[in-house]
Order: sequence, then structure tokens, then C-alpha cells
Amino acid sequence: MRQICTKRSLSSNNSSRPPDTSLFVPLSIKGDVAGDGAVGAELTQPLDKSELLRILNKFYKRKEMQKLATDHGLDARLFHQAFISFRKHVLENSSLSADLHIILNDICCGAGHIDDLYPYFMRHAKQIFPMLDCMEDLRKISDLRVPSNWYPEARAIQRKVIFHAGPTNSGKTHNAIQRYLAAKSGVYCGPLKLLAHEIFEKSNNAGVPCDLVTGEERTFVDPEGRQAEHVACTIEMCSVTTPYEVAVIDEIQMVRDISRGWAWTRALLGLCAEEIHVCGEPAAINFVTELLYTTGEEVEVRNYERLTPFSILDRAVESLDNLRPGDCIVCFSKNDIYSISRQIEIRGLECAVIYGSLPPGTKLSQAKKFNDPEDPCKILVATDAIGMGLNLSIKRIIFNSLVKPSMNEKGEKELDTISTSQALQIAGRAGRFSSVFKEGEVTTMHRDDLPILTEILSRTVEAIETAGLHPTAEQIEMFAYHLPDATLSNLIDIFVSLSQVDGLYFVCNIDDFKFLADMIQHIPLNLRSRYVFCTAPINKKQPFVCTSFLKFARQFSRDEPLTFDWVCRHVSWPLIPPKNIKDLVHLEAVHDVLDLYLWLSYRFMDMFPDANRVREIQRELDNVIQVGVRNITRLIRATEASAPSGSDPLPNQRRLVHSPPSLRKIRVVPKAQDIVGQMDRPLSSRLVQEGLLTPDLLRQLQKEWSKENREEEGGVKLVAGTLNTGNKTKGKKKKK
Repeated sequence: MRQICTKRSLSSNNSSRPPDTSLFVPLSIKGDVAGDGAVGAELTQPLDKSELLRILNKFYKRKEMQKLATDHGLDARLFHQAFISFRKHVLENSSLSADLHIILNDICCGAGHIDDLYPYFMRHAKQIFPMLDCMEDLRKISDLRVPSNWYPEARAIQRKVIFHAGPTNSGKTHNAIQRYLAAKSGVYCGPLKLLAHEIFEKSNNAGVPCDLVTGEERTFVDPEGRQAEHVACTIEMCSVTTPYEVAVIDEIQMVRDISRGWAWTRALLGLCAEEIHVCGEPAAINFVTELLYTTGEEVEVRNYERLTPFSILDRAVESLDNLRPGDCIVCFSKNDIYSISRQIEIRGLECAVIYGSLPPGTKLSQAKKFNDPEDPCKILVATDAIGMGLNLSIKRIIFNSLVKPSMNEKGEKELDTISTSQALQIAGRAGRFSSVFKEGEVTTMHRDDLPILTEILSRTVEAIETAGLHPTAEQIEMFAYHLPDATLSNLIDIFVSLSQVDGLYFVCNIDDFKFLADMIQHIPLNLRSRYVFCTAPINKKQPFVCTSFLKFARQFSRDEPLTFDWVCRHVSWPLIPPKNIKDLVHLEAVHDVLDLYLWLSYRFMDMFPDANRVREIQRELDNVIQVGVRNITRLIRATEASAPSGSDPLPNQRRLVHSPPSLRKIRVVPKAQDIVGQMDRPLSSRLVQEGLLTPDLLRQLQKEWSKENREEEGGVKLVAGTLNTGNKTKGKKKKK
């Protein structure tokens, strides 16, 4: 292990890496910076502009000057920008500083050398690029190579670390929680509000007083508000200065998440607890052991096996007519959930629906409906939101698709086949221990996907190799001290560009942070408030949420409290039950806006003073949404009925659909090149990538193509960039 750590650190400790100078935005400066006006002209004579232009251009072409500038931090790009600014400064200002005027006059008169301009050029360059003068300081601030040193309280004690490793439904978290409940004090850190709430209730029901802390909620069991010895929290909210006897970090494999991984890194390195109980996939064992080697802490590993078996069936479902009680159809698109739930209703069956943007209360309500043996609802349609945080009585997991949107290291959205880790997390929900089903089953909706799923589940989960980090508010404030005129978005970009990490870490994707920073850049806020606003967990795909965020920031900047009445006016409270899917999506967005208010209320209590009243109407809204979701098929019917003929009746949700290997190229996760589908119809692949095909439409097209191949007739009409299968027209015969 010692050799591995040393090798990683040396291979990644590249302190001489040049910065990305495309991020350096030149500042504009005024003339006569020295304040000595036309003194230079009085001491010498006025300058000839045409002669100055000749001299300046000659200076620019001097290779020696370019080389000297490079040695002082000006690469070719910055040198060019600085020269353009310097030339404009010299030629367009009526009064230059005396020393610059005199040296230019000397060069014009032949009494000086052109190279004498260099110090004045560099002085100007450092004025428009202030980071040149403090590059070493900036590098030190953005040095992220030893994050374990950021937590002196944790380093001051010898922590015992126990890794509970096992698959879903193996009892690993249960055993860690038993130790947590037996301790004098403890903290549970989970990835979701639902999980934190579950531990909060379990602890209090067991007679162990426990508080709940999430980004939007603080619940103290003590009537007078005194903190309990135990706390259940979302991982971003855990304290790294409060001492505990026991800490539990759940789902440790999320340390590699490109957006939230920093929170697991912070908890693992910083929790000030005598015992740290880490729960997660075995794929994280070696990495956690290696990471904690850098802190001088050893890891005890306890392995667990799954409590109930699940098997992969040898045939796909193929039709919704073949559904059985206890089935859960997993989709990766909200539109697919709408479509499938509507088709299930047409067959006279009831189904529950669960997806990520639903409020927690609605998710729990739908889970309860599905789990209730007395309820006629026996089918669940859900996204992978069921992978964590909900106890569900599922007999059979059915993957409607194996394609899911993902984000790569550059922050670019991609459509990719699900990873082994994702597939196991979802498949493991079948046959959960303590449910009515003692064994679980897993299959796919479509026949072509089944061998691919079998292959994915047969692989070993890819080992975790790096953990996420994120710049802190303090680090960005130090950057801003050196670069006071830079925008927050620009500060973040420069920080990431200059940051140094060793081989155990990576800097988390900060696109969402920058998106919010750019949105409110024009609003006058101090840096710390601006930073806090930009860390707010909002869905930037929701226009109403983004608009609300902007209005919150503007009202805050005016030093005007955001009162309950102000919020009610903004969201048009009270709201009526949804009449169609569009109404339901808007209600979900309003719930997110109220979440945003509550989140900000715990950071700026005086400016968001009515958190309790806002929480009350949020509960009412949750109930309204629950009613809407219970009647979701009626909302879908209303949406379809009101949509113009030929248009998409559903909201602007990007479509993700099943597309067999014959119609698309299957993107694979790294080290999975053995699963590669053939793309023999580029148009179909493009339409799938653009999300323009629904499952039913695609299957209908498959049947028609198959028929056309056999009969060598017919065609598919292309209309306005989409495939129209409603009316067939004559076209080119399709070749076999």
C-alpha cells in the first residue's frame, strides 16, 4: 500500500502545470495611471502617433521580448492580448505617465533602444492581468494535494474505521446503525433526505433521542431546542467539528460522484468520531483503505452477503399484458413513466409511480400504496430513484431501458448504458429482506436488452480510484482578495485551472455552480453571500425554479426580507389541484421553490424569516401533488386530449427510450468494450440520441421495417425532422 500511495502522489504532483490562460479576462484601465498628466510632454515634446505605431509593432515582433514575457507568465495568447491593450493605451490616451512618455520620446529620437519598453509593457500587462503578480499565491491557495490536513480535529484523535461491505439488501447498514444506536453519541450521514428521515424515526422509536438535519430542515426532539446526542443528516450537512462516539457514512461508493463526491470525501476525512462505520460496495474497500493510509488510520473490513437471492430470468416481459403483482418497471425518463402508466391503466390495472422530482411525502405515499397488501395497486413504475431510500415489496424488477443520461468528467451530458454498479443497485431492490417476497427476479421489458443486462450484471463492479473535492468558500475568498475584479464564475474557473490534486482525488464538476453564478452576476452581493446562493441545490432545467432563484437573490440584495406574503404572491398561493401533466410539473417546481426558500432560511435567517409558515404550505402542496399523482393517468388523458394533433402532448422532458442494438450504437462504460451494438440505421440512432422517439413509436417502426424488408415495399415518411408513421406514402423501396 505504501508503494501505491507514493506512486500516485508523485505521478500527479505536477506543480509546474501551466494555467489555462483562456480563463484570464483582461481588465480595462484608465489613462494617466501615475496621476502626472502631461508632465512628460512638458519635459520633452508631443509624440508622433505614426512613429509610435511603428515602434510598438516592432516591439511586438521581437522574439526576445516574447521569450522574456513567457518567462514572466505571459504565454503567446496573453502576450498578444497585453500588447493590443498596451498599444491602445499608448495611442489613444492624450496623457501618458511621465516615465512612459519620456522613454517613448527617447526611442523616437534614437536615444533609447526598443527593448527599453519591456518594463512599461509588463507594468501594463500586470494591471490588466493582476493574477500575473500573485500566481504563486494563487497556486498555494488552490493546492488540494493534502485535504486530510484541512481537518485538524479529526487528525487530533485516533479514529477506528470499520468498512461494512456488501451488495444491496445484505444488512450492512443495519449492523452499522445498531452500533450507532448503542453509542453515547452518534451521527448518521446519508445521501438522501428520505434515508436521514428513516434513521431519525428509527432512532427515536428505539428510545434514542435523535435530531434531523437536512439542507431544508432542522428537527430537534427536545421541546426547548437543545441538541440531542444523536443526529441523522444528509451528508452535506454533517459537522466536522462536533465530537461523536460513532459516525455512520452510508453509500461510500458515491465518493466518486462527479457532482457530490466531495461531501463523502469531507465526511470520511473530517468526521470527528472515535469510530467511523463506512457502508457501501466492496468496490470501494481498497480505495478507502488507501485513502485512510494517508491519515495513518487502518480499516477493518466486514463483508456481508445478500440476505435474499435474486435471479435473472431467461426471458423478457415483452408486453405489459404479462405484468404480475409485485412488478416494478424501471425507466430512465419521466415521459416513459407517463406513457407506461397510461398503458397499464388501459389494461384495467392500477399502478404507483415514483420519480426523482416528486416531493418526499409523495414518494412515501406511493410506496405505501404499492406495499399495502389490501390496496389494489400491485404494479410500480419508477425511475432509479428507488435505488436508495425506500423500502419496497418488489418481486420482479423490469428494466424498460438500459440507456440512461449521464455526465462525463467534462460536464457534458451523454446517453450511456447503465453501469454494473447502477444495475446492481436497482436490481437489488427485488426480493428485499423483510418484504413479502423471499426471492427476487430481474429481467427486461424488451427481448434484445436481456442478454445485455445479463452481461452487465455478470461483471465485477469497477473499482473506485478517486474521490471528489470542491473549493471552499474560504479558498474562493482568498482568490478574490488577489483578484478583486474577477467574477465568481471566473474565480472558480481559474481556481480549478490552477488546482493541484494527487492521484487519489479529482475536482468535482462545478457547472451547476457556475450556471447560478453567471445568472446572478449582475446582482450586487458580497462574495460570501454570492457563494452560498450558488451552492443552493436547485434543478436548473426548471425555468420557474431558476426565475425564483433570481428573484430571491435580487430581493436579498436590496436588503428586503422575503416574507411569507411575498413568497405566496410569487408562487400564486393557494394553488389548485393539477388538471393535466403540465400542471403537475409546475406544482413540483413550486415545491422545489419552497425547498429553496427553506434551504436559504437556514443560511440567512433574518432575510428568510418565515420558514415555519412556508413549511406549512409546502406540506399542503405535497398533499395536493399526492392527489395529482394518484390520478396521474387521468392527468395524462387530459393532456393527450388537449394537445394539438400531431404534437407531443407531454411537457418538455427529454425522451429516453428503448432502442434495440439493431437501431443504435450502445455506448459502454469504461472497460466494457465487449458490449458493442451495431448501428445500421444512422437516422434512427440520431433520433434516439435527440430523444424524439417514444417506446411505442419505435416498436411500431420496427414492425413496419421488418414487414417492409419481407415485402420490399412501403416506406417511412420523414416530416419536419420526425418519423411520421400515421400516414404511409410512396417512397423509395427499402433494400434488404
